[in-house]
Amino acid sequence: MDERYAVERYEQAAAILPVRWQRAAMHLPDWQKAQAEELRLRVGQPMTVLLPEGEIFVQQEQPRTAVAQADLEQLCDIVTGYSRYAVGDTLSHGYLTATGGFRVGLCGSAVMHSGHMTNLRDFSSATIRISRERIGLAEKVLPQLMTEGTFSGTLIYSPPGLGKTTLLRDMIRLLSDGSGQIPARRVAVADERGEIAVMHQGRAQMAVGCHTDVLDGCPKALAIPILLRSANPQIIAVDEITQPEDLQAMAHAANCGASLLATIHAGSREELEQKPLFAKLLEMKVFSAAVAIRCENGVRSYEVHAL
Repeated sequence: MDERYAVERYEQAAAILPVRWQRAAMHLPDWQKAQAEELRLRVGQPMTVLLPEGEIFVQQEQPRTAVAQADLEQLCDIVTGYSRYAVGDTLSHGYLTATGGFRVGLCGSAVMHSGHMTNLRDFSSATIRISRERIGLAEKVLPQLMTEGTFSGTLIYSPPGLGKTTLLRDMIRLLSDGSGQIPARRVAVADERGEIAVMHQGRAQMAVGCHTDVLDGCPKALAIPILLRSANPQIIAVDEITQPEDLQAMAHAANCGASLLATIHAGSREELEQKPLFAKLLEMKVFSAAVAIRCENGVRSYEVHAL
């Protein structure tokens, strides 16, 4: 990843902070800005930044300033354009999406109704995730997943934090735009957690291709049938298979002629094979190929194998 791009993404994320925390965040050296994964604000504690080796204080000198609850209220107002009522659905799930594709996770006191959280109040902490794209990441992987011009149903797996969503996103972009001998295809994305396309006011904040349709914030089991009816996709992409009810929807999509592209947490093929969900996926014949992401000495590798 280009270091200048990585630094710019950090600075864009810092720009949504209240002014006094913007100034503090900008004092980090560029090499730390390029590595930063999250900015974290907790009421009564100094602000921190998450680096690969762990959290560090943004303010190195003593005494460090503590985050106030008013800071979190102001952050929420900045992200929502002072219109919280317009983002009630995502706020009730504990997050907001800022312009530029930054996810802001929030904790506080839950407002409950009929057993469901409907809102958050009295914010206690906020996490700004610094998402970064890797355009071209999938260029060597994708051709290995084509069989006689047809995209094979593919499962991407790795331990947490190795970039499954980043690879998934670039595969979506390449499949949607077309590349070399790979023609453009209609891709539908069931973006349940809003982390693939990162929609903001109807516009994808990440590059997901010009023939891509996104259904944002809807559970996969509900979203997949809707996308089949409304978008007539050739490929359906989802992130992080975790629920048994998702499997039936994916099997139905495969039976309707759509190829599936998805991610799942697993540290190795052996761990993957021990997952009950994976055994069910094999039984349903939803996927025929897999991409394993590994990391050694800070370098990621991508291994394609058959299922």
